[in-house]
Amino acid sequence: MTKEKIILDSFALISLFHKEAGWQAVRDVLKDLSAAGEKAYLSRMNWGEFYYIVRRRIGPEKTLEALSLIDQLPITILPVDDQLIREAAEIKSAYPIAYADAFCVATAKRLGARVLTSDPEFRAVEKLVSVQWITGRRK
Repeated sequence: MTKEKIILDSFALISLFHKEAGWQAVRDVLKDLSAAGEKAYLSRMNWGEFYYIVRRRIGPEKTLEALSLIDQLPITILPVDDQLIREAAEIKSAYPIAYADAFCVATAKRLGARVLTSDPEFRAVEKLVSVQWITGRRK
């Protein structure tokens, strides 16, 4: 039986890697997916957002370690095509969310996936996509 697809935003990954509030929920979702032989999804745009946030926090050398850890997790990184860029731009123009978050939403819509996040900006798009809030919602 296939579970609902999960897409991660950068907040979920940052919570996991820095063991911030809600990191256990992200870990548990990834463990469950792995046990079922499934993977979570991550837009290449959100991968880039994760990269720059982590690099800013911990520097270039440690960032390479974090990126290599992503490769070991049950996560499929999805490419960004012209149609997805258009869909994200339309979402960004209509909702008060960050541009990278619009890519997460557009990708979730395309896959029929649930977004795993603690980013409060996703409250604005809960009518567009299903959102699974990890504990420790950010303010």
